[in-house]
Amino acid sequence: MKNYYSRRLSALNLVKCYELATPRIKEYLDAELDFALSYISNNSAVLDLGCGYGRTLPAIALKANSVTGIDISSANISLAKELLSDLSNCVLKKMNAANLRFSPDNFDVTLCLQNGISAFNIDPKIIITQSIRVTKPGGIILFSTYSEKFWNHRLDWFILQSRAGLLGEIDFSKTQNGIILCKDGFKSATFSVNDFRILAKDISNIKISFKEVNRSSLFFIINKLL
Repeated sequence: MKNYYSRRLSALNLVKCYELATPRIKEYLDAELDFALSYISNNSAVLDLGCGYGRTLPAIALKANSVTGIDISSANISLAKELLSDLSNCVLKKMNAANLRFSPDNFDVTLCLQNGISAFNIDPKIIITQSIRVTKPGGIILFSTYSEKFWNHRLDWFILQSRAGLLGEIDFSKTQNGIILCKDGFKSATFSVNDFRILAKDISNIKISFKEVNRSSLFFIINKLL
């Protein structure tokens, strides 16, 4: 279902999702962000795809030279601008990750965290190629998805969101093998190492690697070659 997050899980509703996070979910979120931050230096220009209401942007802005956050939801961008008005090195734009309106070779680091490659509900190959296009030669693109080892914790978090009315009722008959489905059409999938390899196999001038973090995130790391 297209733009589910934009229509139902944006702004204050998205904030509520994170307020429901259990200690293990908070650990996952912190570890995921810390790993991404390890690729950022004080001269980095960073692009954050699907920035939401700006949850991770203060930490990124503190370490980077500049950060640009994009999101398809107007409500998310409006709330982010309100919450982050004191961040002088942060720019926020309403934009679709499938059509990045930036010139080529613009950013040192491009991030797509918290399983955005699934949540955006657009062709993941397009997200990958667009991200590579706007990243500088020698730069890094990071995509994160959920580790299969994190399934029970992830499912418990989505159950909490469903019970709070933030998601539809979970269809347990179809929720399995890394995929969570709700009866209102919501779907959250994951990507394996092999999935990412298939997506990248025809793309030239890159080097790819993978890293599991905290037994909760799987990172797909793309180095754009010089």
